[in-house]
Amino acid sequence: MTLTQLRYVITIADTRSMNEAARTLFIAQPSLSQAVKELEEEIGISIFNRSNRGVSTTPEGEEFLGYARAVVEQYRLVEDRYIEKKKSKKRFSVSTQHYTFAVKAFVELVKQFGMDEYEFAVHETKTYEVIEDVKNFRSEIGILYLNDFNSAVLTKLFQESGLEFTEIFQCGIYVYMWKGHPLAGQDEIALEELEEYPCLSFEQGVNNSFYFAEEVLSTYRYKRLIKANDRATLLNLMVGLNAYTLCSGIICENLNGSDYCAVKLKSDEIMTIGYLKRKGVALSPLGQRYLDEIKKFRASL
Repeated sequence: MTLTQLRYVITIADTRSMNEAARTLFIAQPSLSQAVKELEEEIGISIFNRSNRGVSTTPEGEEFLGYARAVVEQYRLVEDRYIEKKKSKKRFSVSTQHYTFAVKAFVELVKQFGMDEYEFAVHETKTYEVIEDVKNFRSEIGILYLNDFNSAVLTKLFQESGLEFTEIFQCGIYVYMWKGHPLAGQDEIALEELEEYPCLSFEQGVNNSFYFAEEVLSTYRYKRLIKANDRATLLNLMVGLNAYTLCSGIICENLNGSDYCAVKLKSDEIMTIGYLKRKGVALSPLGQRYLDEIKKFRASL
C-alpha cells in the first residue's frame, strides 16, 4: 500500500468516475485501474463497485476511505511543515444538524481565536452526514440529538463507526414559528391544535429514515407536511404559510432575527443534545472551547 494509491482511490471517490479521476491525476486510465486493483487485492476488499454508469463506493470501501483521507491529510500537514517549510494554520471543523445555537457557538469561537492562525469550517447538514463527517475526519465534532425513539439505532451506528456520543444538555420540545402565527401567543400548544398548519421538516436525502429525522415525533401522522433543505427556507415558509417546526426551544435572535418564537409543546418528550467525536481521540483546545460555548445555552432552557 502506498500513499499514491491512497490518493488515487480518494480522487476516484470524489469524482465518481474512473476516467475523470485519471484526467485529474494526469495518468492513463488503465494504469489507474491497475493500481486500484492491486490495492484491493492487497487489503482484501473491493473499494468500488464498477458499472457502465461509473463507480460507487462499497460499504467496506467507505470505511477504508475514511482512514485513507486521514492518512493523506496528516501526510500533507507533515509535508507542509517539514518539507515545504510552510507554517500551516491549525484547523477546526464542526458538523451539525440545523441548530442555530450550534452556529452561534461557532461564531463566538471564531471571534475568540481569529482567523490569522486558524482555519475554520462549519457544515450544517443532514443527520447521516454529521455522523459520516466525524467518522471520516472531515469534522472534529458533530452536534445532534438523541431521544427514546432514535437512541438505540443511532447509538449502534456510532459504535460501528468508531464514534462516541456525549450529552451536553437535555431539553423539552417546542413549537418554532413566526410571531404572527395564530397560536404564537399561547403558553403551550397541543399537537392537535397544529393539525391545520403545515409542519416543516428537514430533508434527509437517501437516508430518509424516521430515525435520522432532525425533528422529534417523526412518526406522527401529520396532516400537512413540507420538507425543505435549509434553515432560511423554513423561516420563509413559516411566514408565508403559518407553518411550524419542532425544536429545542433555544432562540438565537441575532442570527434568525426577532420575528420568531418558540412555544412549549404539550408533551413529555425529551431531547438529549450532545456531541460526537472519534472514540479514543482527545478533543483539541478549539473543540473544547466550542463545546464550552454551546453549554452556555443551558441557561436559556
